[in-house]
Amino acid sequence: MTSMQPFWWLALPVLLLPVWWHMRKRERTRTDILATARFLPAAAPQQQRVLRWSDVLLLLVRMALLVVLIAWLAVLVMPWKGDTVFIDPSLESSPWAAQQVQSAGMGGAAREPLPADLWNWLARNEHEWRPDARFLILASRAAMPALPPRLAHAAELRLAPSATAAQPPVAAAATPATPRKRHIVVSAPAERLPRWQALFAAFSTAADGVNLYVLSDSPTTDTELIVWDLPGNEPPTSWKAPLWWRTAATNGETQTPQGLAWTAPQWPLQDVEAARALYERWQAATAQMSPYPMPAHSLKAGRKDPLAAPLARSPEWLALALLALFAIERMLTHARRR
Repeated sequence: MTSMQPFWWLALPVLLLPVWWHMRKRERTRTDILATARFLPAAAPQQQRVLRWSDVLLLLVRMALLVVLIAWLAVLVMPWKGDTVFIDPSLESSPWAAQQVQSAGMGGAAREPLPADLWNWLARNEHEWRPDARFLILASRAAMPALPPRLAHAAELRLAPSATAAQPPVAAAATPATPRKRHIVVSAPAERLPRWQALFAAFSTAADGVNLYVLSDSPTTDTELIVWDLPGNEPPTSWKAPLWWRTAATNGETQTPQGLAWTAPQWPLQDVEAARALYERWQAATAQMSPYPMPAHSLKAGRKDPLAAPLARSPEWLALALLALFAIERMLTHARRR
């Protein structure tokens, strides 16, 4: 078992409360003076306290209820998963994947789809696996992390050959690549709006069908560029985007609360070379760095215990056990009062 919030176990002394409560004498006694006792000499009564258990079954149920409540608050996780093969969905039915699983001796291991952020996902969720579990990772490619992964389980990364990971040449040539839609907002006078449309149409042509620029009037969460070609007017404060093109007296670059603004005295650009330079600058500023590929590697367990996951939740059976014990405790209490 793994406790994600172990400080709740410091509340275990609360179990002494029902013990103390059940050891108290609850019955009230009534004393009557006998008629013949009046002729006897007066004597002070002597009492002796005897500790005696009462309602033992109810006591056990209440103690179990408190233990389950503390375990539920401590986010108790019981590792139950064994050896697991994480496999890229594109390699699920490939002969290479079946060969790797058999050569690793994990033919009976469970299979799960390969997570997007592999190493961070494993570090956050490996508390669900037993200490002796192993990981076999089959992927077409993997990004090199900034630091060597440190897991509490042994893991082996195997990369598929390029011929297996890639599509057949005929299928790749027959299926055209789906263009990436890039959302642009253009606010310009009606007489200059066709020029902006022609400029972004030329940008789509220069991208060889990889990018498709979609123009709209108002920004959304997918908007990556806002063109504000309305000199003398300020855009709404609610409009935000990573990049702005704005008309100003001079060329410049300014960081604003609404996003990074590139300014120029005249938009849209009519010169072909200037437009090409703007396009290359824009693509260089928004290009995503491709991760460095990680080679096939075998990782030994670098931690004794998995990392604590403060956002983890206790299993559902603890909540059901808590509800059942509460119902039993109420029924026994009612029966005792009857």
